[in-house]
Amino acid sequence: MLYPLKFKSVYKDYIWGGRGLEKLGKKLPEGIVAESWEISSHPDGESKVLSGEYKDISISELTKIFGKDLIGSELDKKDLEKFPLLIKLIDANDKLSVQVHPEDEYAKVHENGELGKNEMWYIVSAKPGAKIVYGVSKGVTKEIFQAAVKADKVETCLNHLEVFAGDTVNIPAGMLHAIGDGIVIAEIQQNSNTTYRVFDYNRTDAKGIKRPLHIEKALEVIDFNNCNIQGKQEGIQVKLEKNSSKHFLLANEYFSVEKYSIAGKIQEQADGSRFCTYTCLQGEGEIVYSGGTVKLKLGESILIPASLGSYTIEGHLELIKAYVPNIKANVIEPLLRAGYNSEEIYLKVIG
Repeated sequence: MLYPLKFKSVYKDYIWGGRGLEKLGKKLPEGIVAESWEISSHPDGESKVLSGEYKDISISELTKIFGKDLIGSELDKKDLEKFPLLIKLIDANDKLSVQVHPEDEYAKVHENGELGKNEMWYIVSAKPGAKIVYGVSKGVTKEIFQAAVKADKVETCLNHLEVFAGDTVNIPAGMLHAIGDGIVIAEIQQNSNTTYRVFDYNRTDAKGIKRPLHIEKALEVIDFNNCNIQGKQEGIQVKLEKNSSKHFLLANEYFSVEKYSIAGKIQEQADGSRFCTYTCLQGEGEIVYSGGTVKLKLGESILIPASLGSYTIEGHLELIKAYVPNIKANVIEPLLRAGYNSEEIYLKVIG
């Protein structure tokens, strides 16, 4: 029988990291820690089950064993072949490189069949005045940007956006972007590690070596027409049982992300159609299902198999939920029933 699955964190020590994930309850290894890959089947950092009958088995292996019982009956065949999501916690102690991700079709051709990368950020914490790079400045064309790259003046072309704890930021493929220093985020993304680095502030590693740039590919995939795209998603909140609520943050064809604020107990249903994940950003609680109880605390993530059935989440905690949606059935129709109109839903949630 499948059960709610926790995984061993996979830590990454990129040069811009720090120790900020300790504030989310993570027991970090020594040194710089930039990312915790919480739920991943990517070969660059595959998750393995933390405990229980399937301890030390990877998500890829579990998918081969359980198929749609784990992933869901309504997901595409490609999602059975490659787990569709990657869940991360990121500590930007320093600025990340300015970068862009390709769409699926470009990545398939140029990256040996790899997926493209659409992602979203939920800002867990941000120092006062913290900013991200979000696209290019208005009026910057490919030609202008290319000239700025050659003249080492990329920073003059960048659009910046101030962020605060609780913000949701949509990062579609083609959007030039970078996390600024002093920001901790939860990231939901396609299962891909394809990144084209455009500018890295001329930094060097411990050996004095600059990290490679990918200018040619980046120039092919940057969308220079997206400077007017809404960066932050307002989302829509709906009430749940008693003092609990659910905030629909962002939904697209790749993922739907919701924030749960729970004070007491709520009932959920894994009806076989799709898996979901939860990441705990505040408090602690437990998931109660027919086979037992699994505790969930600050900084932990958990995967709910599609076939788990009815379960409750109990405690005082804040969770980020992610899944691959049927947008109409899982997002639009529930919000229409809650009294919101289509215009509001598309403006505030669908990205």
